[in-house]
Amino acid sequence: MSSAVIQLLVLAGIAVFLILRLRNVLGTRDGFEKPPVTGPDSAESLRDRRPEFEVIEGGPDRDITDHVEDGSDSAKALAAMKMAEPGFNVTEFLQGARGAYEMILTAFEKGDIEDVRGFLDPEVAAAFDSVIEQRADQGLTVDADIVGIRNAQLTRATLDRKTDYAEITVTFLTEMTSVVRDIGGDIVEGDPGEIKRQRDVWTFARKMGADDPNWQLVATGE
Repeated sequence: MSSAVIQLLVLAGIAVFLILRLRNVLGTRDGFEKPPVTGPDSAESLRDRRPEFEVIEGGPDRDITDHVEDGSDSAKALAAMKMAEPGFNVTEFLQGARGAYEMILTAFEKGDIEDVRGFLDPEVAAAFDSVIEQRADQGLTVDADIVGIRNAQLTRATLDRKTDYAEITVTFLTEMTSVVRDIGGDIVEGDPGEIKRQRDVWTFARKMGADDPNWQLVATGE
């Protein structure tokens, strides 16, 4: 058998091998291949959807309805926030709000808000500064300890659809001890052994979709 014939047979064998390998690979859907989208998630179906805020398939968004009434103005605002910023999560926001509340309240009671000033709207920071200065002028200091945050409930949410400026109001119910001491260290108000419940209503704001992920405290009170 000539060398040319042998070369042809070798090449033919390689071709058959490659064809079989390609068929084995291309003929399956194993691995990370994404199946074609049909049904309610198809491009045509998505284009046909018209509701402004209701985009939850298979029922209401539990991340929203676990915190506010389904169909309420707050629920619609939260849904709009998710549309403006797909990564936004209400439950995670509330977890962060609890941490921010404890951190800011502790700093305020101690009379030094410099470490948390970036989380405060300038007007809120100025109001806190004013109270801290009044205490200092009177020679008063506050010893406060947060025992625990019993509840953090989302009570209202709004979104300006033109600017994507969002506001979320949270009502905190906190157990804490607090005493006020005069310049000599004597207690003039409170009892260090008494745990009191404190209710605070704080409103946080942020532009959805902005690079800065931090919310700011923009109001305290109803």
